[in-house]
Amino acid sequence: MSELLYQTTVTAIGELVPSFVAEGMLVFFGENAPEELHSFCVLHKVEHASGELLAGDLVLIDGHEFEVLAVGPVASENLMQLGHLNLKANGLSVAELPGDVCIAQVVLPEVVIGSTLTIKRNA
Repeated sequence: MSELLYQTTVTAIGELVPSFVAEGMLVFFGENAPEELHSFCVLHKVEHASGELLAGDLVLIDGHEFEVLAVGPVASENLMQLGHLNLKANGLSVAELPGDVCIAQVVLPEVVIGSTLTIKRNA
């Protein structure tokens, strides 16, 4: 059984997102993100947000599943309050920056309008 922490649907993709993906990073932001952030963000509509993001949780992007290895000290609050997720596929077990959420060093999936992002905890 798993607990749903976060669920959202992508509504827009900034023109710089592919270059960030190539560097192993996806930057998500709620639809209320300031205009100056739109070019490098994946904008999304939040459908469910509750709880706290922790190492060991699972991030699912269109069915691709990644285990969270590290969560920066402000990353969970940023996600729940602003829809901001700085997902880094760097394999680190300690986040370099306060807002980072780290997963294994993998190739990130292509995100398109209509893609879903889900975060859950296995209970």
